[in-house]
Amino acid sequence: MRPSVPRALASLALLAALVGTASAEPRYEGRKKCGSCHRSQLESWEKTAHADAMASLAPQARVEAKRKAGLDPSRDYRQDADCVGCHSTGFGHEGGYDPKEAGKDLVGVGCESCHGPGSDYRLLHRKAALAFDSKGRTAPRERLAEAGQELLFEDRCKACHMNYEGSPWPKAARPYTPFTPAIDPKYGFDFARAVRSDKAMHEHFKLEGVFVGPPLAAFRDEFQSRARPPAEGGDEAQR
Repeated sequence: MRPSVPRALASLALLAALVGTASAEPRYEGRKKCGSCHRSQLESWEKTAHADAMASLAPQARVEAKRKAGLDPSRDYRQDADCVGCHSTGFGHEGGYDPKEAGKDLVGVGCESCHGPGSDYRLLHRKAALAFDSKGRTAPRERLAEAGQELLFEDRCKACHMNYEGSPWPKAARPYTPFTPAIDPKYGFDFARAVRSDKAMHEHFKLEGVFVGPPLAAFRDEFQSRARPPAEGGDEAQR
């Protein structure tokens, strides 16, 4: 039986919508949506330096550090496009931080700064968790990577901490950070050390193994071996 014209047109419209969705850039959604399931991680993150990253751009904040870097300590850099990208979440990308419409969910170096924009992979987490809870079925972790979740994220850290002129990181590009090891050795960046820093990173909690297989960060097993269970009512099993 040949499909009716209206049904055929509806099918084409659905196909076009699916293609458009697949090719669209994932949106940043903000940490509240992440925290609705990963409450323990969010509460831990709120105590880190990343949570308060925007504050350092305010006038008279970190005065000596700014002077060493050739910046004006009296200036408000919270509207400066060359600065806010490394002090907010998703600046310059779909759904990301906009200084003109600044929402608290995107201020600071939040979940999606490291893990990537969550609009697509967040849905996969929910579906996979339901299948795991109801049928014990696991899901391949590579689907998360395909949906935009950054599971290794070393380059995401280096994009801010090593993005200076003359950096050994090959992807360094303008606008460069003025805070370099040349002006103060403390700006030297060691990913292996930084990812284990309680000042920078949230605590990692025990996961139930909903997702399996690669890609896996080299430190994941180490972190999971000493991880505590999440707070009661949390839903950290979705990774």
